[in-house]
Amino acid sequence: MADGPGKYDTWTTLVRNGVHAEGVLLMVVNGIYGSGFSCQGSIEVNTNLPTILRNVADQIEADNKKETNHGN
Repeated sequence: MADGPGKYDTWTTLVRNGVHAEGVLLMVVNGIYGSGFSCQGSIEVNTNLPTILRNVADQIEADNKKETNHGN
């Protein structure tokens, strides 16, 4: 489990404060500090993060299937 500030914690703070969010998960692929993620949130957000991520993954997979089948 990731613990402590991530490589992109400063940007995560900026986003969280900027949009007045209860939680933010920032994932960066091949950024200035390489790939990594940072998560900030309430205890409730952090507790529910695995479920949130599974739901996001399911949505991405469903969208990808739609795109793949759209041309057929």
